[in-house]
Amino acid sequence: MNITVVGAGYVGLSLAVLLAQQNNVTLLEIDQEKRDKINKRISPIEDKDIQNYFEIKKLNLIATADLEQAYANSQFVIIATPTDYDEKNNFFNTESVECVVDDVLRINPKCTIILKSTVPVGFTEKLRLKTQCNSLLFSPEFLREGSALYDNLYPSRIVIGGSSKNAEAFSKLLVEGAEKKDIEIIYVSSTEAESIKLFANTYLAMRISFFNELDSFAQIHQLNSSKIIEGVCLDSRIGNYYNNPSFGYGGYCLPKDVKQLKANYRNVPNSLISAIVDANVTRKDFIADMILDKKPKIVGVHRLVMKFGSDNFRASSIQGIMKRLKSKGVTVIVYEPVLRDISFFNSEVVTDLEQFKIRSELIIANRMSDELIDVNEKVFTRDLFNEG
Repeated sequence: MNITVVGAGYVGLSLAVLLAQQNNVTLLEIDQEKRDKINKRISPIEDKDIQNYFEIKKLNLIATADLEQAYANSQFVIIATPTDYDEKNNFFNTESVECVVDDVLRINPKCTIILKSTVPVGFTEKLRLKTQCNSLLFSPEFLREGSALYDNLYPSRIVIGGSSKNAEAFSKLLVEGAEKKDIEIIYVSSTEAESIKLFANTYLAMRISFFNELDSFAQIHQLNSSKIIEGVCLDSRIGNYYNNPSFGYGGYCLPKDVKQLKANYRNVPNSLISAIVDANVTRKDFIADMILDKKPKIVGVHRLVMKFGSDNFRASSIQGIMKRLKSKGVTVIVYEPVLRDISFFNSEVVTDLEQFKIRSELIIANRMSDELIDVNEKVFTRDLFNEG
């Protein structure tokens, strides 16, 4: 098969690598630095499995910025461009997706288009009617940053928003590239597939918020959070996972997906969905107040990323803590190895870890690191289980 993947982020690059094992894959990417790295078989994102596959696998993969080269001979075009949440309009900004669809239909109207970008509920059907393109499918991704290829190789499930022969052919491609056997495949309407994506991520955000609020309760009443969590999670109906307190849920997907689902509930009675959005704000306020109570003048932020093994810090919860501290006059310095700039939102970036430790009166870390053990007395974190 000739397949084009648009966008070399976590979703796009991991899919391109997965499919390039058995197919000819063209990766359309506007960033020249990313293209150059991919063509030299260097992963432009933090993902050990992608780099490993680049080194040990023979992949039929090329990165380009040429639209004609990318689309003209493709049987499948997979769109994995970013759809950031527009706070002003209370909706995902889907312009990048719509532009790609227009380009594909102009150059190669016979190909099948699969949307992997997260979109509002009902978007694919509306776009299908608008473009009169019946070969437009939506297939959500369920990937973790830093483990995107692994999650494609061992998927929890494959969801296809469509039931045509092309939908079956696409699911077969995903199965062929995977290592896991007996993968559950679900064929639903595109609107149901969009709903699965948003509800799944909202549930995860709800679970994070639940254990964060448990931790807030324990802190106020001077109780042992970890013991309470252990006792709660021994119930097999609850389970011992996704229960490590944090500064709030963050990352690229959860915050925007929860807000989008809330927007889709505009005409539907709800309390819980709205509360999940509010809970994240409340948790950040609580964490910031705990830090301010210690009256530090200089606070060091150890890593902006949400977890180790990731290089993405968009919408990380620790940024919300930073804003709250700075609004109260606290000086904030940042240690983040993936940053190239000398400042981050007017906060100094300190590249020397030892100098960072010396200068920080208090160090905040969403997740504890072994490199902070020698200054443990300075560290403020709610990471109870040191899960990285």
